[in-house]
Amino acid sequence: MLLAEVAQATQRLADAGVPSPRNDAEELAAFVHGVKRGELHSVKDADFDARYWEVVARREAREPLQHITGRAFFRYLELQVGPGVFVPRPETESVVGWAIDAVRAMDVVEPLIVDLCTGSGAIALALAQEVPRSRVHAVELSEDALRWTRKNVEGSRVDLRQGDARDAFHDLDGQVDLVISNPPYIPLTEWEYVAPEARDHDPEMSLFSGEDGLDLIRGLERTAHRLLRPGGVVVIEHADTQGGQVPWIFTEERGWADAADHPDLNNRPRFATARRALP
Repeated sequence: MLLAEVAQATQRLADAGVPSPRNDAEELAAFVHGVKRGELHSVKDADFDARYWEVVARREAREPLQHITGRAFFRYLELQVGPGVFVPRPETESVVGWAIDAVRAMDVVEPLIVDLCTGSGAIALALAQEVPRSRVHAVELSEDALRWTRKNVEGSRVDLRQGDARDAFHDLDGQVDLVISNPPYIPLTEWEYVAPEARDHDPEMSLFSGEDGLDLIRGLERTAHRLLRPGGVVVIEHADTQGGQVPWIFTEERGWADAADHPDLNNRPRFATARRALP
């Protein structure tokens, strides 16, 4: 019975324009019935929970799957998320993967890492987990987001602070090995084209940044230059439509070298990197 209901829910979600209807129908069924997705076949007909259709209706209305289940998966993490905090996206996993490789290649015993605009804490926690001897610091401005971040970083090695990313961590100036950020980067002019899950549910301050979407990134360029040691690396996520634009913010005249763009798993430009120039 449950698998038949999941098939019906998949069709409903597809008709509503949900991008991954089968995945979401199964995730919701697993959530309601307290099993893993691979165990859905084991749920007996008599144990079918009618609340399934309540959560399907919420997803049909384009409420984010992660808000309904209260959890988001990111690399090897399960994070708590909900209204008020940006839901981490799969595209960012490749950004973190590049950063982890870059830190390992530095051959620094205890690398110092700063995550600007940390949101749920996904990036900071992934780096702390996958680079075991790293010292990871993260900053978030929004009190609404921080309610979730604090839950996620509890018991971890991440040093979490509240503040403006453009003016954070003066105590670490010139010492940091890697600065990483997934900042707001959507142009205000693109508002109507943003998926309802993000536009109607993610915090506005985590999405939009000026007419061209690059206002905050321009500010973070100065922050990164201040924080990094010579030879240290910055990694900044951006929209796939901004490929080519972001590396030009990290110019030689401003003290950078090796500025470049990198593709995500779909081969779209997804993040820019640069190295603080040696003196």
